[in-house]
Amino acid sequence: MASPATTQTIRPLDTLRFDTGGPAPLTRVAADHLRRLGARQNHFGHDMSTPNGRLELTGAGFEPAAALISWGRPGSGIRDEATAQAATGIMAVHGRRDGVPRALALDYAATAAGVLAVQGLLARLIGQARGAAPVTGGACAVGADRAGLLTVSQYLAAAGADEGEAAEIAPGGPPFTSAEGLLFELETLDPGAWAAFWRALDAPADAVRAGWLPFQFRYATACAPFPAALHEVTRALPLDLVRRAAEHAGAQVCVLRPLADRAAEWAAETGAGPDGATGPDPWSFTPLAPPGAAAFPGAAAVLPRSRPLAGLTVLEAGRRVQAPLAAALLGLLGADVIRIEPPGGDPLRGMPPACSGVSARWLALNRGKSAVEIDIKAPDGRRRLRELAAEADVFLHNWAPGKAAELGLDAADLAAVNPALVYAYTGGWADRLPDAPMGTDFMVQARTGTGEAVRPADEPPAPSLMTLLDVLGGLHGTEAVLAGLLLRERTGSGVRVDSSLLGAADTLTAPAMERALRGADPRRPAGFRRPLRTLDGWLAATDEHAAEAASYDLTGLPSAEALALLRGHGLAATRVTTDLTGLHHDARFGGAIGRDAHGAPAVPDPWSFV
Repeated sequence: MASPATTQTIRPLDTLRFDTGGPAPLTRVAADHLRRLGARQNHFGHDMSTPNGRLELTGAGFEPAAALISWGRPGSGIRDEATAQAATGIMAVHGRRDGVPRALALDYAATAAGVLAVQGLLARLIGQARGAAPVTGGACAVGADRAGLLTVSQYLAAAGADEGEAAEIAPGGPPFTSAEGLLFELETLDPGAWAAFWRALDAPADAVRAGWLPFQFRYATACAPFPAALHEVTRALPLDLVRRAAEHAGAQVCVLRPLADRAAEWAAETGAGPDGATGPDPWSFTPLAPPGAAAFPGAAAVLPRSRPLAGLTVLEAGRRVQAPLAAALLGLLGADVIRIEPPGGDPLRGMPPACSGVSARWLALNRGKSAVEIDIKAPDGRRRLRELAAEADVFLHNWAPGKAAELGLDAADLAAVNPALVYAYTGGWADRLPDAPMGTDFMVQARTGTGEAVRPADEPPAPSLMTLLDVLGGLHGTEAVLAGLLLRERTGSGVRVDSSLLGAADTLTAPAMERALRGADPRRPAGFRRPLRTLDGWLAATDEHAAEAASYDLTGLPSAEALALLRGHGLAATRVTTDLTGLHHDARFGGAIGRDAHGAPAVPDPWSFV
């Protein structure tokens, strides 16, 4: 189609409308984000008798764009959130801290699928505006099954590597407990700060030395089996003393925040949002020039039958998970992604375990990208980066707060050389909370009540050691970039887009916070989504059938017989994946998991354009 007329839009989907139908768990997040992006909803259609969700965008000169959201492949047994978490390995990874599979008491797979559906819709509109062939103009299909596989892709890659982990995978990990009984997270990325903190608390030196490696690698392994002596030390000391020791050492402490407190804070940030939405948006959009003032030509033609972002260039200066994952998804949609790495290359390329000499986890986030080595601390390096940005469509980074401005590489600096640039920052807190600690996954989980929300009422609050928010924050980053690219098509101007781990936490915990604001218990009841042990493994029933399934003693039956027993009584359930390497041959995914050129396991693209 021809590019829609340039309009004075403020939000990317202003003047568009959408319809939705199907189960609320599958469509809630997507519908909320479409409204927050400016689209108006025509019809509220939560039909629980229909197994799949559907959303369709229309208006503003675009051809209709539809997204289909399912739980899993027909006949796979993946029928809801519980069975999606069980099959994809989410329960296995989240449960490493406890030594047994554990379900998340939040709808993580469905939330990820909802964000991916919005990405697919935005990509289709961008493709239309750029003249893409009809292959990118039909429906976009996503599933909670593929979304779940994407969220565990780093752990799957490591499990299938040529060598073992550098740190032991065994039960254990934060949070710590003070003498007052307060649960808290500890964060530092510096081994010197770790040692200084524990020395100040008179912790045994051998426990301090033994504890650093599992603490450092907990982001990679989803567990931290450090010595019990460290827990014993903090349980004997008041929180104030612990805080002072952390401050003196250069570490940080964050007490786990109750969901009810965070809910009140969330609702007060902006009050009611668009169409009655509570709380602030998970991303923000700031024009880099008045609409129409930039030199963006719009509607650049793309090759027939190409992916919607083909021909666009993304510069990524990312580290760890959030920004690299956001850029990787843009690459899957067709963009040419160029990583900015320090002289000598990204040190995480060598992080064990490896496949053909390259970190399996690094490949999960960075395969398919090219790279240039630039010393951004040197004037020549910064000049080189500006030259690249002048020819790029997107610049994406997740540097520490204030670093871009300090280097002269903030949005205004790069807009001076490329006023049509989409400048994207994926951070921790989005400058929303004045008392925020370090913007890392587990600290954000602690501060936002996510550590309470992920566990049912009979489990002590504890942030998941699966990097829930790093991954969901990366998905939000992709969503924000796509919305910025669409806004650029519609206004002719470059734009700064900001997303954050805090925004990801808000999206994930919104139903729990809404329960708290209604005066209900924000946490799920005792035993919620608890897997059922069998003779040789575990099963998970659907949420609908969980209570009845739990009345059967399956411990003496092999999993296949136990599953047949439940199904024979009309109860839906599926086997819990406990060995991630088994996903390669798992019939529930139809052989969708392959291996890349290095031999590292690779999950399938999360969208299908049909």
